[in-house]
Amino acid sequence: MPTPGAGSSLSAAPAPAETTDIRPATIGGTVTDADDEIVPGATVLLQGPDSVHTRSVLSGDNGFFQFTGLRPGIPYRVVISARGLVSWRSPPMILAPGQFFFLKESKLHIAGGETSVTVYSSPQQIALEQVMVAEQQRVFGFIPNFYAVYDSHPVPLTARLKYRLAFHAATDPIIFAGAAFVAAAYQASNRLDYGQGFAAYSKRLGASYANASSSILIGGAVLPSLLHQDPRYYYKGTGSAHSRLFHAIASPFLCKGDNGRLQPNVSSIGGDLAAGALTNAYYPAADRGAGLLFQNFLITSSGRMMNAALQEFVLRRFTPGARN
Repeated sequence: MPTPGAGSSLSAAPAPAETTDIRPATIGGTVTDADDEIVPGATVLLQGPDSVHTRSVLSGDNGFFQFTGLRPGIPYRVVISARGLVSWRSPPMILAPGQFFFLKESKLHIAGGETSVTVYSSPQQIALEQVMVAEQQRVFGFIPNFYAVYDSHPVPLTARLKYRLAFHAATDPIIFAGAAFVAAAYQASNRLDYGQGFAAYSKRLGASYANASSSILIGGAVLPSLLHQDPRYYYKGTGSAHSRLFHAIASPFLCKGDNGRLQPNVSSIGGDLAAGALTNAYYPAADRGAGLLFQNFLITSSGRMMNAALQEFVLRRFTPGARN
């Protein structure tokens, strides 16, 4: 039996024993080359003890592959091959009931050092991989699309990852560009009592960016971490157009908790209200008050519903990598 790579926890195992716990297990990873560049389209073969437990997939545009619904207690082996690169074969793996991966976090270099596969051992590592993929998602290659989940088997984010994703979104150059555009529109319509001139535009720009970033940070990190809610939009992609549309327009008000169950989206609602309330700290006195707060909340909620509908029916087609 082959000896596992350094850092792995694989070991030779006797004939599998029967178990009454049949919760399915999962194996996944990312195929990369010697320079840590992803290898899309690699053939990933999962070999079981017989043809019933053998299957194959191609690594996606992000190099990621995943096998779900695996039977625990029986040996599996992963074989990865790609044109022009040396194939890699794993030692046998015995999966525990409900386990995501058998290996501990490690990066296994394939013979010759030309290709490698990163194998993950915990839901937290899978969540990190999902966030790393999300951080590269851009509509038409440049518009941020970080909060859409296209993975059919997503796992909950840790609080640290929620903050990471929120800071990544809030500091993206396109967010600054959007704030600059809104400030210019406000300047042209003389909205907000800042007057005119460059100084007035600078104040409108600061207010626009503060609105956007505070909503992202509070609704995407602070409240989701405290309330154990997932701030991302879960792409449905199946079912009737009516059911998909309902799923989309309900997303600002319903979300998945970290326990996987649907619940009121207090994080999104609370984040928008809190961000609106903060405007009373920096808006001109003439533009403060509860009326503006709820007006902005309605505008923001309508925008979220429209964005979710676009996510469900349009944006995936124009987000490189998300199509797989």
